Amino acid sequence: MEEFYTPILANALSFAFEKATMEGKITIGLLAICSLVSWTVIINKSRQLSKAGKQSKAFYAAFRETRDPFELFRAKKEFEGSPAYEVYLAGVEEAAFHLEKNPVKVKGETKFSSAGFESVLVAMDRTAGAEALALEKGMIVLSTAVAGGPFIGLLGTVWGVMETFSGIAIAKAASLTAMAPGVAGALIATVIGLFVAIPAMFAFNFMVTTIRHMTQELDNFNAELSTAIEHKYVDNRPLADEITDAIRSLGIGRQEVVTK
Repeated sequence: MEEFYTPILANALSFAFEKATMEGKITIGLLAICSLVSWTVIINKSRQLSKAGKQSKAFYAAFRETRDPFELFRAKKEFEGSPAYEVYLAGVEEAAFHLEKNPVKVKGETKFSSAGFESVLVAMDRTAGAEALALEKGMIVLSTAVAGGPFIGLLGTVWGVMETFSGIAIAKAASLTAMAPGVAGALIATVIGLFVAIPAMFAFNFMVTTIRHMTQELDNFNAELSTAIEHKYVDNRPLADEITDAIRSLGIGRQEVVTK
């Protein structure tokens, strides 16, 4: 049994590569480069998604244990690698800016206006979009490897078969012995193309699902954080109440009472 498998597994590819034409070897070299780039993306993206998932899980747990959306920010806790944390940081930094520069006193509490809240929403949406793009970065390489690998290999195979039959026609020796080496050398290009595409296909499908899940969680958190900031720090009083409070703060209402 061992003598049967050894030549097939060990020698088939090397024999086919030796019999491949120069065009076939160039195709194989191109596929080897594609495979190297593809595996580099797979490894780096796997590390990125793994870190993002762990850090986001820790961040979500820490955030939902707090009652004040600014608590983690004031405690200076960091969750490096978490897309949700980057959205959180962008939102609370923008909100803190408006609380400092454009404060509004409402029943003894410091808040900021609805116009300032619009800036907070823009900052959060911008950061969420940037983080989603960062998660998807490099995926085009895997999709290209999945779609292009087999076709590049097929090109090398067809070219090799064409040259084999051309050589047989010129030599006028149409025998299996004459055809086998050339056909084997041509088929190796398709084999290498599949070796490139199959790992990239599995990795792409898994990573796309993971990224879609993270992006959906990010959108949900964006809405959750904006709601928390609005309830706690945004002045949502009716316009009439704002005018009344402004008049009172200027002392106009008190002067009118004294006049009467």
